Amino acid sequence: MRIVGGTFGGRRFNPPAKIPARPTTEVAKEGLFNTLGNIIDIEDAKTLDIFGGTGSITYELASRGAVDMTIVERDLPSIEFIKKTIADLNIIEQVHIIRNDVFKFINQNTEKYNFIFAGPPYALQNIDDLPELVFKKNMLLPEGIFVLEHTPRNDYQKHPNFIRMKNYGTTVFTFFIQNN
Repeated sequence: MRIVGGTFGGRRFNPPAKIPARPTTEVAKEGLFNTLGNIIDIEDAKTLDIFGGTGSITYELASRGAVDMTIVERDLPSIEFIKKTIADLNIIEQVHIIRNDVFKFINQNTEKYNFIFAGPPYALQNIDDLPELVFKKNMLLPEGIFVLEHTPRNDYQKHPNFIRMKNYGTTVFTFFIQNN
């Protein structure tokens, strides 16, 4: 795993094999952040990474200047790896780790964010609920961006908050915006 850009660009981390995560590929991650750079100012942003996995997206956000980052993950080995990595990057003060089921977290959450990223397991049965829940729970600040990572079999282009979709083979990112 490599951080692809920003102040930590080029840094490598090796998550242990016991982590049950599917890290976003470097090519897809680079494409994601190139697109984000054109639609949101990450510097000083308040961010949320749900289904945190290895923490890869949060490290990219920190590398690009985000200052208040939250990761939600329920797997303990993943959390231990994230804790070690944020210590190595010296960003412990900026990253909040919440061990919880994502859907429970969303239902209890009262915070609002500039950017939310969801990289759920591709086989997640209720993946289609995620955009609905994020907007129903009003989790984004005005002009905030929500990105959902999924496979080509899911299509969210008819969602009222949809703004664009980027396809990187088996990885698709759908971008949504908070309109208000």
